[in-house]
Amino acid sequence: MRELDALIRRERNAAVNRMPKSQSASVPHAAAIEVKWLGGLEFQAGRPQGPKIQIDGDATTAPGPFDVLLASIATCAATDVVTILQKQRTPVTALEVKIEAQRVNATPRRLASAILHFTITAPGTSQAKAARAVQLSITKYCSVRSSLIADAPVTWTVELRS
Repeated sequence: MRELDALIRRERNAAVNRMPKSQSASVPHAAAIEVKWLGGLEFQAGRPQGPKIQIDGDATTAPGPFDVLLASIATCAATDVVTILQKQRTPVTALEVKIEAQRVNATPRRLASAILHFTITAPGTSQAKAARAVQLSITKYCSVRSSLIADAPVTWTVELRS
């Protein structure tokens, strides 16, 4: 285990050293996630001392890996939207995100595109402010979306309820 930890540290440091100085200065320490095989294609994943989620490679007893990726995009964006609207003093009282995704047909069947449909209830806000919060989230703040490759477009719709 110590050898693996040392290898991970060396690889992370090497990756940071290959980055331009302007990028490497802003790279924080990596978050660690541990994945434990439970049997079959079922796994448990989470931070070492944090809560765990179950992931099923067949997506029969738990969400599959691709489902978790889509949920991560939607949750990341939703977190930003809630935060942005709270800062605008128009707190969210309800929020739902439905994500539709297309995958490429060839292996690996990666994400080709996604559409996030936001339904937001935030009394006191306007359609323009809600739409701007979603836009900022997806195009600027959502680290999960920013981690995806550039040729997988992610678009969105916003429905505001009062």
